[in-house]
Parts: sequence; C-alpha cells; structure tokens
Amino acid sequence: MTIALRREHLTRPNTSFGPFRFLEALPWLVLAAAMRVLAYGGGPVALPAIIVANISVLLAFVLVAQRSIELADGQTGLGALTFLEQFKLSRGVLGRIILLMLAAATAVLFAGYKTFAPNMMLGVDGMAFDQFTVIGKFWSATVAALVLLMIVGADANNGAVSFFSAVKELGRRFVWIGATIVILGAIYIGLGFVQGLVRHAIWIYGQSAPHGHFVKNLIFFVFIFSFAMLRLWITLLVLTYGLKQSYRDN
Repeated sequence: MTIALRREHLTRPNTSFGPFRFLEALPWLVLAAAMRVLAYGGGPVALPAIIVANISVLLAFVLVAQRSIELADGQTGLGALTFLEQFKLSRGVLGRIILLMLAAATAVLFAGYKTFAPNMMLGVDGMAFDQFTVIGKFWSATVAALVLLMIVGADANNGAVSFFSAVKELGRRFVWIGATIVILGAIYIGLGFVQGLVRHAIWIYGQSAPHGHFVKNLIFFVFIFSFAMLRLWITLLVLTYGLKQSYRDN
C-alpha cells in the first residue's frame, strides 16, 4: 500500500458513488450511534457497546479518509483493503489512541480537574459526535489529526500502525496540522451550536407532535447520525487539506 498525498496531478480512481462517495461510511456511523444509545443505558453491555462504537467510528473514518485523499488529488491503497484488513487497522489505531486518552485523562485527573478528566476518553467519539466542552472539541480535533497520520503512515508501511511515527509527523508538519486542528476545533464549536439548536427544536416538536414514541425516537436517531456523518466529512476534508498543504511546503 502506498500513500501519495505528496504527489499532485494524479488521476482520481473512478467510483460509482459519484457525489455520494462518502455515504459508504454511513452504516458504520448508524451502528456507532446505536451502540452509544446502548452504552448510555448502562449495565454490563455499556463497555462492549462503547468499544464497538469507537471501532465503528474508526471504520467510517478510514472510508471517508480514502475518499478525502482521492478528492485531494492523492492516491491511496485504503480502497484495496478487505473488511478484515480495515478492521485490523482500526483496532490497531484504537488500541494506541485508548492509551493516549487514558494518559491524558490521568494527567487531567492529577491536575485536579476530576469532573473534566472523563472527557479526555471521548477523543474518538468526538470525531463524529458532539462533545459538550470546548476543550473536549479541540481534543477530539487533535485525536482526529493523529488518527489520520497513523492511517497514512500505515498505508505507506504495509499496514504497520505506529503512534510515535504519527507524533513525529505531527511535529514535522505542525505549522499546517496545528493550524488545521485549531480551525477544526472552531468548526466543532460552530457545529455543536447548530446541533444544539436543532436538538432543541426536535425536543419541542416531540412535545407537541401526535406521533408515537417510535417515530419520535426514529427522528432523533436520524438527527444524531446525520450530524455524525456531516461532522466526519468536515473533519477529514479539513485535515486532508492541511496535510496536503504541509506536503507542498516540504
């Protein structure tokens, strides 16, 4: 597998999805949204549901990353991966990111911010779903950048996932990637505001609508994964653009 964001004027591969090329990630986000609902219910299924939700988000991330790279006139071998290979890649990335989130949560906890520390465990979740703190939104933007760099690195190194190589790349390209993280965090804030307004409007509608609970729950579920899809699209498009510009500078 090779990644060629450094190269320009490459021919994009043909795809039957046309303008809907990102929608192939939608089933994974639907699954992630369903697992989050189960996790919020608590009980013994909560932890497995959270794990499945995070893997689903990463599988969707891989698919959208492939399309974003192609839109940036790059070439990637991600499209040639089988489902098992995509799963192994996502699992490898998730294992390293979980350690990072645990380290960040522990550091925040020992710094005295006990109520905020759990937010650091939502880094992957925040790439597709809304985080409720400003710092959490920028944290998710940082995690998304590291995830993309790990995927790009794995694509260039026969599937080998390396967290430290991604951190090294982040340092090398910090001008562009750092700026992209700030911009993406600001976009997350704007999306969170809009999402809050829509959520409130749906709640008001649900109080007065004559529909049954099933229809109301379905509307809210569609609202959740629709914004998740939009958030993931924007995340990858912004990060891929910043990565491409960093290659141009080098």
